[in-house]
Amino acid sequence: MSDTVDAPVIRSDEPGSFARSVLAERHPALIEKVRDAFPYGPEQHRALDALRDNAAEGTITPLPPTAYDHDRWAEWGREHFGRSWFDVPFLWAESYFYRRLLEAVGFFADGPWRGIDPFRPFKQAELHTPEAQAELATLDDILRKPAGEQADALVHGSLWGNRADLGFRISSSAADASGADTPPLVADDSEALWSVLPAGSPATLCVVADNAGRELLPDLVLIDHVLHHGRAERVVLQVKPYPYYVSDATTGDVVDCLHRLVRAEGAAAGTGRRLWAAMGDGRLTVRAHDFFRAPLPYREMPGDLRSEFAEATLTVFKGDLNYRRLVGDRLWPPTTSFADRTAYFPGPVAALRTLKSDVIVGLDERTVAALDAHEDHWRISGAHALIQVRR
Repeated sequence: MSDTVDAPVIRSDEPGSFARSVLAERHPALIEKVRDAFPYGPEQHRALDALRDNAAEGTITPLPPTAYDHDRWAEWGREHFGRSWFDVPFLWAESYFYRRLLEAVGFFADGPWRGIDPFRPFKQAELHTPEAQAELATLDDILRKPAGEQADALVHGSLWGNRADLGFRISSSAADASGADTPPLVADDSEALWSVLPAGSPATLCVVADNAGRELLPDLVLIDHVLHHGRAERVVLQVKPYPYYVSDATTGDVVDCLHRLVRAEGAAAGTGRRLWAAMGDGRLTVRAHDFFRAPLPYREMPGDLRSEFAEATLTVFKGDLNYRRLVGDRLWPPTTSFADRTAYFPGPVAALRTLKSDVIVGLDERTVAALDAHEDHWRISGAHALIQVRR
């Protein structure tokens, strides 16, 4: 199903644009971080150098014929090979860069580096920072509050946890604070979110994860609250099938976060034990559909994934990349209806996202005017966030 609309597709060919900065600045910096994080050999070093140079000045080439997913990417990229990385859709270029990065470090090849997540050191470091420790310690106070107050605090914790994005940190120099007349939350449908999941509901909640580390921890705490307080009988946590983008969550990252919670002090440990038990008895299920690594909008999801989403009482999409794929990675007028942009989705859907890219829909004119008047980079600074729901 194609997305035939007038809003222009975001590309990276405009000087000074956010999309261009990602390809021209963030990606080369990430290659150097990956190189330094592992004792890779000459073969990996040469491949990383070649990727850096090709992404900066070369043209896009197909995967090697021996790659297990060569045919899939040949189909996805048939219109893009032979062109500059900056001249193709931004979503596709970013996704393909990460696939080529995994190829460069031997993630899929037979040999000692097969299956070694090149981003694991960064993700692990995130779990053991003083900031992560302090955030877990706050659970002692939050979980003493009435259930309704807990719910509000934990959904906002999950929302703002999206700022713990390693890729964003590599290149962000934007101011952290918002203007006095532009509230951090530019859309807040949290009441609608909880109305779909009332206490005592026999619901199934689907959460499509974004980042690992310090974002996944509050996501898991929120999932525990939903199960523990009977807002859903079952939760399905959708993660990436392999490392994708710099900090996207995989099944291994879920396990690492559960270990971190169980070994924590205070209320966090109890949360970890409940989640561990929930996975054991099937109330919490982790899935990793192959489509989550595709450079495509969710409008083009395959039938089996559509059926999974259709079974959920509510599907919550976390983070910026999921938002871009959910509404389409285009330069929409910000007052474009969120409900219209997600009308294709086979059930109630919510987005929890801090703003770190140009895509935005579902805002009212007054909010847009205030943001435009007081901030030049409000779409990408990470200082604003949204909770949007289409029931």
